[in-house]
Amino acid sequence: MGRRTNTAMWYEKQNRWKINVQKDGVRRSFYSSKPGRTGQREANRKADEWLDDNVISSSVRISKLYEEYLEEKKITTSKSNCIKLESLGRNYILPHIGNLKISVLTEQKLQNIINLAYKKELSRKTLMNIKSTITEFIKFCRKSNATTLYPEYLTIPKGAAYKKKKILQPDDLKRLFKYDNIVMNGTETYDECVPAYRFQVLNGLRPGELLGLQWSDIDPSDIVHISRSRNALNEITSGKNENAKRSFKLTKLSKDIIKATPHRENCPYVFGDMTLDFYRYRWKKYCDYNNINYVSPYELRHTFISIAKNLPQGDLKTLIGHSDSMDTLGVYGHEVDGELINIANSLDTIFDNILK
Repeated sequence: MGRRTNTAMWYEKQNRWKINVQKDGVRRSFYSSKPGRTGQREANRKADEWLDDNVISSSVRISKLYEEYLEEKKITTSKSNCIKLESLGRNYILPHIGNLKISVLTEQKLQNIINLAYKKELSRKTLMNIKSTITEFIKFCRKSNATTLYPEYLTIPKGAAYKKKKILQPDDLKRLFKYDNIVMNGTETYDECVPAYRFQVLNGLRPGELLGLQWSDIDPSDIVHISRSRNALNEITSGKNENAKRSFKLTKLSKDIIKATPHRENCPYVFGDMTLDFYRYRWKKYCDYNNINYVSPYELRHTFISIAKNLPQGDLKTLIGHSDSMDTLGVYGHEVDGELINIANSLDTIFDNILK
C-alpha cells in the first residue's frame, strides 16, 4: 500500500467510478458501478490489490487452472454440481480459452464465450449458467494469485430466450386422470406410478421433490412439508434452495390420491424408492400407451403453474417455492393454515372445471 496517490473519480456519462494507476510501466483502469462512496472504495480497492499483488503462475494454462477449480469444487460442493461445472467447462469454456495462458486472458475473451454460445441458440438459462461459472472460475484464479482480472461487465445478449416449455393440455389431463394402465412385457397392467404423475401435476412439485416425499412429511391436518429432494445421481439432498422448503395444504383430489396410495414395506417414500431416470422412463411409457402428448416430468410442474396462474401471485409463489417471505414454521399458525385451506379450495375448483 502507499503507491497510489490518486483516488477514483465519478464519471457521470459512464455512470461509474474510475481510477487509473500504473505499475512497472503498465497502466490499468479499475471501475465500480456501485453508487456513492461504496463504489469509490471498491474501485480504489481493486487498484490497490493490483498494485500490491505479486501474481504468481501467470504463465499457467487456463485448462490447468480449471482442473484445480474443479478439484476444489469436489470438496466444497455437491457431486451433481461438479458434473455440471465439468460439462460447462468442457463444452463451452475451455474450447475457446483452455490453451491460453492466464496472463493474456481479458474480459472480452470471456464475453466472446457467451456470445458464441448465444449464436448456437442456447437458452438464456444455459447462457446464465456459463456466465456464473466463468465468474466463479475467475474468482478462484484471483484467490490463487494467478490473475487480477475482474470480469464485472459480462452480459447476456438481449435476444437470448428461455427454452420454450410444453405443458399438458386439458384433453391430456383428462386422460391422465381417467386411465390407470400401462403395457409391461406385452401385458396390460396397472401403472404403480400413476399416483405420482397425478400428484405432481396437482401440486407443482419438482420431480426430485416428488420422489423425495416421505410419509412423515404429511401431517395429520393434511399439510405437506417439502424439505428434501432426489437429484440425478439418486442422492437425497435438502432441495434446490431455501425457498424450496415450503408447505401446502392437500386439495381434495390430492387427498384422495394419498389415501389410495399403499404404504410400501420398509419404504419411507410415498411414491416408492425410484430414480429420476426410472420415473421419466415410466412416465414416457404411460403417455405413449394412453395417447397423451408427452411432456417432461419437469414440465408437469410447468403444467401446474399454467393452470394455477390465476391464483393470487403470493399464493402461487408459496405453492411452488419461489417466495422469499414464506415462513415454513408459520403453517402451524391459525392464520397461515387458513390461507393454505383457501388456496387448496381454489385449486380444487380449477381442476374440477378442467376434469369434469
